[in-house]
Amino acid sequence: MMYADRYPQPTRFNPGGLTAAVAINAALVAALMFAGPKILPGSPEHTLITENIPLDPPPPPTPPEAKPAEPTPNRPTETIFAPIPPIPVPSHVDVATTTTVTPPIAGPMLGTDTGPVVEASPAPPPPLPLVGPSVDPRYADDFQPIYPPSERRANRDGRVTVRVLVGTDGRVKQIERVTATSDAFWQATQERALKAWRFRAATRGSVPVEAWRTMTLTFRMED
Repeated sequence: MMYADRYPQPTRFNPGGLTAAVAINAALVAALMFAGPKILPGSPEHTLITENIPLDPPPPPTPPEAKPAEPTPNRPTETIFAPIPPIPVPSHVDVATTTTVTPPIAGPMLGTDTGPVVEASPAPPPPLPLVGPSVDPRYADDFQPIYPPSERRANRDGRVTVRVLVGTDGRVKQIERVTATSDAFWQATQERALKAWRFRAATRGSVPVEAWRTMTLTFRMED
């Protein structure tokens, strides 16, 4: 079995190697010295002189070519001659004269007659008031119509309103229905009015005239 030395042995000084290293460094320094550029003292032999050489001016721009003028088409010129008609000059001129008649100056009016006098017609008198027809008290008991039997059996009351035209003799000439509880009450009122109703005729002033009057009748059942 082999074992390596645990501790290295000390090296010995070699003077020959030191001398070789110094010689190599000296040779390198000498080579660098001889290889450098040569610097001469004093001014250089040649001097560089620079001058501004003027340049030729640029040529002027070329003018654009002129287009040839287009020939104008030959068009015929037409001249129109309008003859001037001669104006006839009359040899004799008739001058018309007008005589103005001046009316005579108006003088003072003669006479005092102003013509016929027109009188305005008088305004019509206002109409006389109308006095309407009234019930003749001599026939007051005849105004109530007969109670319709159908309404009596039904024990039904009624009410009728009519308009009557009273003539100059006080009789009913026309009757119109306004309202009525039933047709039976209206029929009974119409028959009674045309047969038995009597009025005092309406008057305008003292003259009897026809006039309308409204009448209302009530039908009521009594125990």
